[in-house]
Amino acid sequence: MRDLFRVIGPLLRYDLRRYLIGGLFWLPVRVLPLITGLVLKLIFDAISGGQRIDLPLTWWLCALFVAAELVRSLIMWLAWTYGVYWWDATATVLRANLLRSILTAPGAPAGRLPATSGATMARLRDDVANLVDFSDDFIALTGTLLFAIGALAVLAAIDWVIMVALVVPMIIVAILSTWANRTVTRLYAEAQERGARVVGFLGETFNSILAVRTGGAEASVGARLARLNRDRRRAEVRSRSASSLLDAATGASVELGIGLVLLLAAGALRSGELTVGDIVIFTTYVSWLTALPRTLGAMLLKAPRAAVATQRLGRLISPQESVEDLVRDTTVWYGATEAPDPPPAGRHPDPLRELEVRDLTVRQPGGRAVVQDVTFRIRRGSVTMITGAVGAGKTTVLRGLLGLIDLDGGSIRWNGRDVSEPGTFLVPPRVAYASQTPRLFSASIRENLRLGWADHDLDRALQLAALTEDVAAMPAGLATMIGPRGVRLSGGQLQRTAAARAILRRPDLLIVDDLSSALDVETEAQLWQRLTAEAALATDPITVLAVSHRRAALAQATDIVVLDQGRVVGQGPLDQLLSNCAELRRLWAEETDLEAGERGDGYTRLAAYPGRRP
Repeated sequence: MRDLFRVIGPLLRYDLRRYLIGGLFWLPVRVLPLITGLVLKLIFDAISGGQRIDLPLTWWLCALFVAAELVRSLIMWLAWTYGVYWWDATATVLRANLLRSILTAPGAPAGRLPATSGATMARLRDDVANLVDFSDDFIALTGTLLFAIGALAVLAAIDWVIMVALVVPMIIVAILSTWANRTVTRLYAEAQERGARVVGFLGETFNSILAVRTGGAEASVGARLARLNRDRRRAEVRSRSASSLLDAATGASVELGIGLVLLLAAGALRSGELTVGDIVIFTTYVSWLTALPRTLGAMLLKAPRAAVATQRLGRLISPQESVEDLVRDTTVWYGATEAPDPPPAGRHPDPLRELEVRDLTVRQPGGRAVVQDVTFRIRRGSVTMITGAVGAGKTTVLRGLLGLIDLDGGSIRWNGRDVSEPGTFLVPPRVAYASQTPRLFSASIRENLRLGWADHDLDRALQLAALTEDVAAMPAGLATMIGPRGVRLSGGQLQRTAAARAILRRPDLLIVDDLSSALDVETEAQLWQRLTAEAALATDPITVLAVSHRRAALAQATDIVVLDQGRVVGQGPLDQLLSNCAELRRLWAEETDLEAGERGDGYTRLAAYPGRRP
């Protein structure tokens, strides 16, 4: 609960003006029944007083009652209309800050995110809504408390014994609700977790429909979904049952209060101590006083949900941030329609001269080292290749270098200066990254390349990524829509689009992971020749760090780092490693046989790749 109340205060203060204006609308909605109850008492006392009825006064009282209800209805409409602005703005703030932390905050985001994107989306949708709903209910609670104070004062003036009989059941239920709070919290957290699993599995299924159909896995997918839904249903039933019991207890206290009022009032009415109007105001106020235990009960139910939501949202933000950072000014995130142009290449402080990676180590949660004591150095204008067998740790080295996963040891130095937070330092325009499995949006090629950046170097990026001819052959060129996850592009086009997107940032260091694995031999050779030619420029050269086992890439490298089971077993130029590194000779021979089968010419010599760097 501590984290919850650390968030609630800043959340209410974020857009305090709208929150207070919305509260000023809602408070009359809750308090005006005080007036209507008093008017009804006067009407019924006038009708049943045994005296001649003053019809004009009675009609005026009826008109006042109708007017009060009309005004209350109008204010309620205004409150609903205006309150949406605060609710949506606050929810947007939370979601924008979560996205900001995931994308830009120090520390690797991989360990903070759930296993599936669907589970993350469930947190952004449901947990944010639960937290904002709980904050919004403080206005309703304030209004019902004000009404209760006024109503109880009026009722106590009429008969304090009946008033006490009305309040005691409500107090008992509030105590029971507080006592059951821990159980409700646990059951709700379990239900949310089960629901997130269903959402995550559905998201993965929709993204893998082709694999499901071609693999004949329809029945298996349906069975797994049924199991997940069954677990979710059981958890949801337990959670809702606990909530329903509390709600039923609240309702029972209301009914019990009404019964006690009628029972105690019957004798007083016969003896003349109470008038008909007194009974009317008691029963009228009782019906409105039910809002207090119901609102309080609802908040007692929502409090554990909001606490669980705060905990789950807090796990998404960086360890260097606190839950208060969920609420801050994010106008730059959701107020701007276009991102500003990035700084020109080479204009950022301290452009790359040398990048040194020393003793880089990454371990699995169980303690086994995936990569250990990896050391290499990259100089400006060089082309460095990291190679090794499948599972050697090549991609892990890149992800650890970029801060996408947490390091267990080692250091990274940029021009001799330690980089303590690679995830926020090694970003464009210093470093750009094209991953092994490119992620594209369901948008045009141009939008996927830009992602908000300026496109004045777009032709250069397409040329270096060997994508110019492919784009020219498309019906709409750069405006071609590529579909969800780039489904309308081939594997090679996906890889080269990701490479062009990285090159467009004009980084000091271009990092690519297995860039040419889906390319034919000719396109692959063309791609690496262009990149290495760009790296050899006298002014503003590009520096490349790549993962590849392909001969066309290795032949162009100035330096090669050979990994075997997470350790460096060889480092140097190609000719040297072919003579003294058994692991590289084995990989070279396997790749030679594979490429010979692809080309169908029996054997492909190294000389088949023109433009090899000395």
